[in-house]
This record gives sequence, C-alpha cells and structure tokens, in this order.
Amino acid sequence: MSVSSFVDQEIDEVMCTIYNGESTLIYGSSKNMDPLSDMVALLRPSAALSKPISGKGRWAVHYDAHDAPGFTIILSGEAWLTVDGKEPLRLAQGDFLLLPTTPPFSLASGPHIASTRVTPRDEAVRHGDPDGAPDFVALGGSFAFERVNAPLLLSLLPERIHIPASEGRSTRFGRLIDLLAEECATDYPGKALIIRRMLETLLVEALRWRSLGSEAVPASLLNGMQDPAIAQALQAIHADVRANWTVAELASVAGMSRSAFSARFGEVLGCAPIEYLLRWRMAIAKDALARGNKTLDRIAEEIGYGSASAFSTAFRKRLGCPPGKFARAAA
Repeated sequence: MSVSSFVDQEIDEVMCTIYNGESTLIYGSSKNMDPLSDMVALLRPSAALSKPISGKGRWAVHYDAHDAPGFTIILSGEAWLTVDGKEPLRLAQGDFLLLPTTPPFSLASGPHIASTRVTPRDEAVRHGDPDGAPDFVALGGSFAFERVNAPLLLSLLPERIHIPASEGRSTRFGRLIDLLAEECATDYPGKALIIRRMLETLLVEALRWRSLGSEAVPASLLNGMQDPAIAQALQAIHADVRANWTVAELASVAGMSRSAFSARFGEVLGCAPIEYLLRWRMAIAKDALARGNKTLDRIAEEIGYGSASAFSTAFRKRLGCPPGKFARAAA
C-alpha cells in the first residue's frame, strides 16, 4: 500500500463519524459519536507548521512559551527535553511528544547542559556542529485549532503526551511514525501535503492513546475516557446534548450512586457533571456563532434551550457578552 493510500485509510477511519454528507459539523446526533470525535470535529486541527530539526555534537537551546500545541517526532538519534525546570526527559528514535500548551522548554543533546535562548523559525534548523551528517534528526512544529474553542480542549488535556517508541512500535501509531520518517527522507511530489495529513492523523492517534489514562496526569477528558463508568456518562452527554440531564440520571448511566459519581467525575474531569455539559453546550454555540451559518433559534434548539431568549441569557451569563456581539467579534 502506498503512503498516501495508507494515510487516507487512517484518516477515513479516524474522521468518518465527524462529518455528514454535506460536510457540516454535527454534534450529539449519532450514537457512534464519542467525546474525542466531537472535540476533534469542533476544533478542526491542522498541522500549521512542520520543519526538520537536526543536531551534531554538544548543543542545547531554549524556547519561550507560545500559544500553539507543539510536537516533536524523533526520526534518528536522541535528545533531552526539559520543561519548567523539571527533570529532563529522554527522547529516542521513534518517540512522539505533544505539548498541548507549549510552555518554556529546552532541547539538548544531553541532560543538564546550559542552553542558549533561540527564536523559533519556519525553516529547517541545525544545532551544534554545522559540518557533517547530523547525529540527531527530528520533525518538529505546531498544530492549529479553531481559536474560539481551543482553550476548552487544552483545559481537558494533560500538560504532556509522550509516546515512546517502545510502546508504539508494534501498533498503528508506530507504523504511522515509520511512514512519516520514510516520507521525510524522500523528495516525492506532494511530500508537504502527505506530511501534513499524516501529522493531523498522528495528533488524533496521540489524543486517544490507550495508556494515557494510566499516567499521573491532572484531571482531563482523556482520563475520563479511560474510566469505564465516567466514559459511559460522557458518551451519553455527547450523544444527546439537548437532553435536560441531571446528576442522578448521569449517575444511573454510569452505574454509580449520585454522590460517588459526582465525586469521581470531579476527580477525573476537574469539574462537575452539569458544568461539563454546560461548557460543551457553549462550545458548540461558539463554533456555530463563529461560522455564522445558523440562527439563534436553531442553535438554541440544537443544544437544549427552549428559546433563543433562554439561550442568549445563558450565553451572556457564561461568556459575558450577547451571542450577536460574540459572532461579530469572531467573524
């Protein structure tokens, strides 16, 4: 199978439930939808920038924080990543790293090397000895999300997603990494497009990586999806966002008592169940308002409000401005 055919097949599998036949985003309209698919549909992620990064010998660089999710895929060799003064993390060939909020970080040829501050550039970067073949090669860059709802997803993600080659090698994720490395080493027509689509697919694969829920990470949507009982409640919310859900009803879906469910949901998601529902409703509304293709009455009906007036009141209370003003600013 060709690289492009494989990527198309992977993307089709990941994204097939996100759009209907008219390429219109849909939310909570199918039992096949799940919270992550809903989030991806809402945010429409894309690989905004990717570039080769290489190094040779002894080197260390420091980057300031920026507001886009950053990623690194190690194609050969190894490097050490230090974030916020924490212990350095070794990144080896085949590893994938995603920093959803991209805080200040250092990348170096070894641990505990004094770094030099550098400014991000769009073109290929070479660190250390400029002569000869590099002993470290990576693909690095950033993803772009629809900005009106990017904070929602970022607030529900762990601060770091690291998938070592040792875990992903025998999986589809590992095969995608291998194909990406192969594509980076070629100069075939359409290379930039293939790399961009592969990176977008890798992002979704990383977000649903099976071991994330077992990591010692803050409360997050990913942890909620790994918890069988909480996942049932999340599935119910996203399958029918219009419903007037109560905590008792969601607890019943999860097969738990009301008090135990509320405590567990807050521990895993970092917010109360009804607060999560309201945040998700407002996220759908913000996306619809930014796109400008639906009336207030239709938005209100789709997310569970009895009238445009009731929706407008709720929107103003949570967002601090009326829907019309938000739509004009987003446009």
